[in-house]
Amino acid sequence: MADVNRNQIRNFGIISHIDAGKTTVSERILFYTGEIHKMGEVHDGMAVMDWMEQEQQRGITITATATCCHWRNHTFNLIDTPGHIDFTIEVERSLRALDGAVAIFSAVEGVQPQSESVWRQADRYRVPRICLINKMDRIGADHRQVLISMIEKLHAKPLLLQLPIGSEDRFCGVVDLIEEKAILFREEDQGQTLVDGEIPTELTEEVLQARERIIETAADYDDSILSDFLEGKPIIGERLLPALRQGVIACQIAPVLLGSALRNKGVQPLLDAICSLLPAPLDTPPADATRLDNQQHLPIATDSKGPLCALAFKVLADEGRKLTYLRLYSGSLKPGDTVFNSRTLQAEKVARLFRMHSHKRERIDHAVAGDIVTATGLKNVLTGDTISKADLPLQLAGLEYPEPVVSLAVEPKTVADRDKLPVALEKLQWEDPTFLVKEDQETGQTLLTGMGELHLEVVVQRLTSDFGVATQTGRPQVVYRETLTRPAEQHERFEREIDGKLHLGEVRIKLVPSERKSGLTIELAPQALEGWPEAEAELLQEKLLAASRSGPAAGYPLTDLQIHLLAAPYEPGKSTDLGISAAISRAISTALRAGKPTLLEPLMSLELTTPTDYTGRVMGSLQQKRGQVEGISSRPGQDVIRATVPLIEMFGYMTELRSATKGQGSFTMEFSHFDQAPAETLLRFGLK
Repeated sequence: MADVNRNQIRNFGIISHIDAGKTTVSERILFYTGEIHKMGEVHDGMAVMDWMEQEQQRGITITATATCCHWRNHTFNLIDTPGHIDFTIEVERSLRALDGAVAIFSAVEGVQPQSESVWRQADRYRVPRICLINKMDRIGADHRQVLISMIEKLHAKPLLLQLPIGSEDRFCGVVDLIEEKAILFREEDQGQTLVDGEIPTELTEEVLQARERIIETAADYDDSILSDFLEGKPIIGERLLPALRQGVIACQIAPVLLGSALRNKGVQPLLDAICSLLPAPLDTPPADATRLDNQQHLPIATDSKGPLCALAFKVLADEGRKLTYLRLYSGSLKPGDTVFNSRTLQAEKVARLFRMHSHKRERIDHAVAGDIVTATGLKNVLTGDTISKADLPLQLAGLEYPEPVVSLAVEPKTVADRDKLPVALEKLQWEDPTFLVKEDQETGQTLLTGMGELHLEVVVQRLTSDFGVATQTGRPQVVYRETLTRPAEQHERFEREIDGKLHLGEVRIKLVPSERKSGLTIELAPQALEGWPEAEAELLQEKLLAASRSGPAAGYPLTDLQIHLLAAPYEPGKSTDLGISAAISRAISTALRAGKPTLLEPLMSLELTTPTDYTGRVMGSLQQKRGQVEGISSRPGQDVIRATVPLIEMFGYMTELRSATKGQGSFTMEFSHFDQAPAETLLRFGLK
């Protein structure tokens, strides 16, 4: 992208709850920008951005898909992300690499659970956002209620830039509050022609009030607007947008537009807003990198002449080869370049570079800072790795991965499948950091662990469709965590001669259970490090972490536990790496057994929608499942129930809910936290 003005690049993603219309909006963007000449529909399985066979069959987005298009001299690098909680890693890694986002909300359902999740993810990476309230043509559409829920649930500061003309099935256009004009969308040519008109008389007063709110907000970022506003001078629209853009880039305001993507209304003004309000790569703050040679922090500005620094934010197994998605923060990249992987500390060679158009590739010969491209040839690069040059090795902050909570036993059907299964599973793990594979030590079975039933179902189907591996599976199982119910302290000394060399290690360790949701913490007392060479002292924490990855009850990871290293005497010439590792392993193992271990089960946050007539029946079923109802809100003819329910009780619940509500109920859930497992579960694992 060397020939493109980087001020006119927009790297953004589309984020929302499932079924809010992300892929439909993406499809319209591609159509109106001229990248495609026929719009495909999600419900027909023909959307360009949903290219995977399973996406087309299920009518949902499973993997984040990148494409490139152009609008009004601007270049868009667009990523369409999934809305289902099982594929939240796709949103996480996309937001990590993007400069901005378009958040989509349904005008009927408003802010839904996954809307909150993706909004928090964008907050974590400080990604500027503009918003589209979609489905304005639907019965029950209420953009005002959506704005209220954005304030209450997201703690956002939404700023309405448009008012609707017509409501529900009579929605035909919007009032542009910036330019003070009406915009209508002609249905005869699929909304390609926009007709400017006069503002309807009945909206005059509302327009004046709404535009005044816009001017007041813009005045916070432009003193000249504030001065003219106080003096009562008219303020033209072209002065407002640069001021509002400052607020968007600072993540302080979220401009809101209205539309109905399925009915081809409201998309072109959204494209204009992306150009006017979302940041270019040059507008983003410098990326924070660490120099691996001296551990100093180095701000990385967007500069094509600067040192190479790129983040591998997604890896795809494409026709058996690894395709790596890169966001370049600095420097430039060409096919044939030798690069340095900060995780493996090894050099690798870029074979080819591509610009992606969904699953199709356009070969390019150069990429520069601010660009998003894919590369082949990077054999050992995984999600979250930093690519730089060996003479200036850099490490960017990685990604936060959510907890996988469901496991599934899988085995090949034939001898031929047995040979192909490990290779296929390895390639799937390239792609998805939340998908884990391990062998059950007791049964020898291969266990797949993921974010939910749908996640693992997709993985198993891909084994057959993408890799030709036939498998059979068991029932999904819950992934527990282990902790202690009481403190335990242990002193351990390991001293043994091995191959003529004395190996010595001595430690005193204390384990203390902590409150729920606190995770695993490791603390090294200052006196414990006395006498240790600096290089070896840094490894003590890693050894403690390695020794505590598996609990004593059933081998599940430990959580909600503090590990204190109280003492680790160092004897020059005697203390060795092997000795201290053995002492730590024995001390932790003994202390864990003495601390009376227990199991914690995963609890899920549930939002359930049911017709009012069936609310009582649904509430009763939740109570039978040990669910804790946290609140109920009502909509016309419907109730929305928020509850916390153990994951083990939710397997197969959709069938049960549809039966109880005559097919009219639905729910979404996401992982909340781990809490004490019930007595019957503890008994099953021999803990009672």
